[in-house]
Amino acid sequence: MPTKKGKGKASDMFAAQARARTQREAPLAARMRPRTFDEFLGQEHLVGEGRMLRKSIESDQMPSMVFWGPPGSGKTTLARIVASLTQSHFSPISAVTAGVADLRQIVDEAQERRGMHGQRTILFIDEIHRFNKAQQDVVLPYVEDGVVTLIGATTENPSFEVISPLLSRCRVYTLSPLSPEEIEVVLRRAMADGERGLARLNLAVDDDALAGLAQASGGDARVALTALELAAATVQPDERGARRIGLSDFEEALQQRTSVYDKAGDYHYDTISAFIKSMRGSDPDAALYWLARMIEAGEDPLFIARRMVILAAEDVGLADPQALVVAMAAQQAVHFVGMPEGYLPLAEAVIYLASAPKSNSALAAYEKARKDVRETRNEPVPLHLRNPVTDLMKEMGYGKDYKYAHHYPEHYVPQQFLPDKLRGRRYYEPSDQGFERTIRERLRRVRGEGEKRE
Repeated sequence: MPTKKGKGKASDMFAAQARARTQREAPLAARMRPRTFDEFLGQEHLVGEGRMLRKSIESDQMPSMVFWGPPGSGKTTLARIVASLTQSHFSPISAVTAGVADLRQIVDEAQERRGMHGQRTILFIDEIHRFNKAQQDVVLPYVEDGVVTLIGATTENPSFEVISPLLSRCRVYTLSPLSPEEIEVVLRRAMADGERGLARLNLAVDDDALAGLAQASGGDARVALTALELAAATVQPDERGARRIGLSDFEEALQQRTSVYDKAGDYHYDTISAFIKSMRGSDPDAALYWLARMIEAGEDPLFIARRMVILAAEDVGLADPQALVVAMAAQQAVHFVGMPEGYLPLAEAVIYLASAPKSNSALAAYEKARKDVRETRNEPVPLHLRNPVTDLMKEMGYGKDYKYAHHYPEHYVPQQFLPDKLRGRRYYEPSDQGFERTIRERLRRVRGEGEKRE
């Protein structure tokens, strides 16, 4: 009969075998996750030799931190490296599945661990932006008291997604997408690694194909490794046992790769901002690129059209009054035709708006007028501009001395139209762009050069 000691050894053996099996069956991206700084690629501005973050991690003197960066840039990997180097206990959770009860349990265990063994606890919260205010409030006092050291990972701007009291107690580190060259190194490591990688499959990949995959991955190491693994699994070995993978195999593995775009998050606002600024800056090529980025990511085309209508009035304005007509026509066309063909009127309008002369004179004029409205409020309408509907109104002077413009040469006659207190104010200053040159010359002509405007 086996002894208890023997049972214990058998249990440990079975557990080790289970862990090994799980590791073998894990996706390539998980198996190839860097374990040390020497294996970690990218983010030299944070973890390069001599950098403050790396030194604080290696000396086990870390503050609470938030890692902010795009998918596949190494946020979780960096947190795991911290776990392997620090003498603190590592408690990882995902904000997608965890709740307040999970947080309280980790905090209770951290307090007990701190009291009994003097050991600190690192609380790693993946996708911390998915925690609501109440959940973040639970963590706050324990981060403040040092019961846990927080490491949060997020793809969203922590200024908007993390409550201010918690954010003020953390250092925010921004991670960048990996470069195509760094992605290529990751892929070559996976192909050459016999323990965790794909070396046993005897892969033969053209340099151009590998470079193409690295470029198409968009800085996301996880996307690149997943495509490599899928292509390696589907390509059949030749008579020599080699699996030859070309660019077409990677393209098929990638298929319609999901764009890094969140309709309610930073990518949404950053992309629409780049789109608007490209049209304002008269760059139709860049504007078309950002338009395609949004459409391919599934953005609401009517949202895009609304922003184009605003730009037509704000940035093109009277330099080309037809711009607003074109933008409205595009909005109506998209609404009528729908997608996917709706991209055609959008693209046409984008090119028109980006190529049109620019003037924000209407915006500037309105802002000046609004300022006077807010500062002077209810200035009375001059009597001669009031409509004398009744005899009493006529007796009071309503409409008296009003001059009907069509009775005068060029259908213009000088008279006061602003309230007395604002007489002589000038809000609209025509630019010298496009059609506004015509407007400017007409106003100068009918008023007379140097004539005071009323």
